[in-house]
Amino acid sequence: MSKIRIVLADDHVLVRDGIKALLEDENDIEVIDEASDGLEALEVVKRSLPDVLVVDIRMPGLTGIEVVRKVREENLNLKTLILSMHDSEEYVLQSVQVGADGYLLKGASKDEFLKALHKVADGGKYFSGDISSILVNNFAKVNAGLEQKPTETVDDPFNLTKREIQILTLVMDGKSSKEIGEELNISKRTAEVHRFNLMKKLDVKNLIELTNKAREYDLV
Repeated sequence: MSKIRIVLADDHVLVRDGIKALLEDENDIEVIDEASDGLEALEVVKRSLPDVLVVDIRMPGLTGIEVVRKVREENLNLKTLILSMHDSEEYVLQSVQVGADGYLLKGASKDEFLKALHKVADGGKYFSGDISSILVNNFAKVNAGLEQKPTETVDDPFNLTKREIQILTLVMDGKSSKEIGEELNISKRTAEVHRFNLMKKLDVKNLIELTNKAREYDLV
């Protein structure tokens, strides 16, 4: 059986190394090349001609979504799997609209990652269980003939997504990652990733600083 040939595109070396380590014992999967930004990702896939491009959603040069769009516009013969820390509606729907074959959260298990890779390599679609409800709800709205409104955004200097605003609100209510996960129907790990990303975006080191900054900028 031929191997699934993969290109990894992520601006963090540790992430790429982690994925390669995760795949090194898989006899039917081979990482043939990698890229550290969106522009390099396009160059690499044209040169290496992989079966699957695994691409981070947020990178310098071009985002993962923009890379997938370019791949489709240029009719490159490969499948695309987006990796992301974000389960926000806008990212998920944009990924589908540009033609991504899959969307997987970085908090996914090894088993789910392998399942996603095999699924898209075989010509199928794979969307992480934590975000599949977004597609179902959007599909229902379209079929019901409801007008799709642009996702509301908060006017803030940190460019928080709708999901991050939800997480921030629950954090400020004193909810734990486990409680946030149960309330939003996401995994505890995904909730923890969102909390970490919020701390990074707001440039704070602890919950007190996060709360104070959120109140200072009236984010919730």
